[in-house]
Amino acid sequence: MPVTAQPDALTRSVEDYLKAIYRLSPEGRPASTSDIAHLLELSAPSVSGMVKRLSELGLLEHIPYKGVQLTDAGRRAALRMVRRHRLIEAYLVQFLGYSWDTVHPEAERLEHAVSDTLVERMAAALGHPAVDPHGDPIPAADGSIRELAATPLADIPVGDTVEIRRVDEREPERLRYLAALGLVPGVVVTLRDRQPFGGPVTVEAAGERHVLGQELAQVLLCASESAR
Repeated sequence: MPVTAQPDALTRSVEDYLKAIYRLSPEGRPASTSDIAHLLELSAPSVSGMVKRLSELGLLEHIPYKGVQLTDAGRRAALRMVRRHRLIEAYLVQFLGYSWDTVHPEAERLEHAVSDTLVERMAAALGHPAVDPHGDPIPAADGSIRELAATPLADIPVGDTVEIRRVDEREPERLRYLAALGLVPGVVVTLRDRQPFGGPVTVEAAGERHVLGQELAQVLLCASESAR
């Protein structure tokens, strides 16, 4: 019978694995070992060994021929780290002058070092925000999270007006480019044109038009302004 580890006893490596698996398993779908290895930039044998250890700790469940998924205990631990990471990003941007393209690596380092007390004081100073600078939802202190429905800009019908809600945080150069165009969470855009066969899309924001390739249009997640 697995023994569930306590959050404070988890190592940095274990916390990184749990957070990665959470990211790879939207709606509770299993995450494959190869996807975990790719995201964490580790070898498959290393990942297999850690997966076995996390299963023994009661943090993961192996789904034959599909991959692994977090147990309730694993999900709680993962969301604790996600909350830390996203609150730290928000704090660095709002109070310390960081830009949204520089906070991710800083938060990766700090999330393992700060205490829960400091994290909650950051949350209070920020006014308990619902999202981080990239539009990602911040889990509540009780471990709950409200995932916001959003559609890639690439899939929005021509003529529709939507609000940018989330942008993937992992490519700093991409974030800088989008910020220079003014395409950030909270901005309202109208899709004016889509070229066929996977071609670029044209959007209008604040009276200016921008032509975006499919890669950029896929990472801009949008929703109607009324979908709060």
